[in-house]
Amino acid sequence: MKTKGAVLWGVGEEWSVEEIELGDPREGEVQVQLTASGLCHSDEHLVTGGTPVASYPVIGGHEGSGVVTKVGPGVTGLKEGDHVVTAFIPACGTCPPCSRGQQNLCDLGANLLAGTAISDGSYRVQARGKDVIPMCLLGTFSPYMTVHQASVVKIEPDIPLEVAALVGCGVTTGWGSATRVADVRPGENVVVMGVGGVGMNAVQGAAAAGAKRVMVIEPVAQKREWAMEMGATHAFANIEEATPAINELTWGRMAEKTIITVGDIQGEDIAAALSVTGKGGRAVVTGMGNAMNIDVKLSLFELTLLQKDLQGAIFGGLAPRNAIPELLSLYQEGQLKLDELVTTKYALEDINQGYQDMRDGKNIRGMIVYTDADR
Repeated sequence: MKTKGAVLWGVGEEWSVEEIELGDPREGEVQVQLTASGLCHSDEHLVTGGTPVASYPVIGGHEGSGVVTKVGPGVTGLKEGDHVVTAFIPACGTCPPCSRGQQNLCDLGANLLAGTAISDGSYRVQARGKDVIPMCLLGTFSPYMTVHQASVVKIEPDIPLEVAALVGCGVTTGWGSATRVADVRPGENVVVMGVGGVGMNAVQGAAAAGAKRVMVIEPVAQKREWAMEMGATHAFANIEEATPAINELTWGRMAEKTIITVGDIQGEDIAAALSVTGKGGRAVVTGMGNAMNIDVKLSLFELTLLQKDLQGAIFGGLAPRNAIPELLSLYQEGQLKLDELVTTKYALEDINQGYQDMRDGKNIRGMIVYTDADR
């Protein structure tokens, strides 16, 4: 079918909304008519070149929701009309990582940035006669996508699809970074560095886990205010302002857990996080940086003698097939805020404005919403 999509043709260029050709589902695949797609910072790393892909062009988007419209042969557990949320890490359920409870490290993610279909190694999207790589094997910057069944999770039909898209990446990543990877315990002091679409949910997760204090470090004043509404107890503009205050609040013990959720992580962020993490504490690295940046600043002396833990995290350490429905059930029960995370809605044609607003710190999460006119 012919539809449209936001395609990136090279590093440093803007997203180009143009006609694309989308293939029908093959073995193990479904086609989804999308309702919404989040504007995640991870797609910005494609623009800057921070995230390497096999080649350009690329169709962006990996945080989406919609309705299954076609089902290919061999698909199990999904049918036309089912409501689904994308999982930017496909989860087969049978590979060694999945079998040991680490769906977020599923082996099917090996070609996540290569763009070839899981089922047969070919391409489902073409633009201007060229094969197009879909971001995270998805490509939600289009009203339609054809993806492997391992990349979508069925949800209950009464959940609003616009907000359901958020648990495909930002919400789950942030929430799990606090509740699973950081393993925040009741009464602990938690620092969250950067409160955008991921960090805001690390705040929600830490608060839900019973943290005594959730202290955010965020340069944008409006985001600090939003964080206080999401469960933060204290907010600081930078590490210089935060350090003495955290020291005083904790009687010199500092935070038990620190979560780094800045949009573009730098080497010095590691040292800053560990500096506000107390002895025996854990710093979780969730934010993404340039793949070529291998310089990290930290005190090895402090790391050893104070027995601190530095831990990476992807998808919040959670299993997509379990976490996505679970978080949506918390939303339905009023225990997780989703509606409040969507600060601005955009048409696909306004995607470049949406990303400029993100760079300017105007959004927690910008959201592309598709209408009948896009079909």
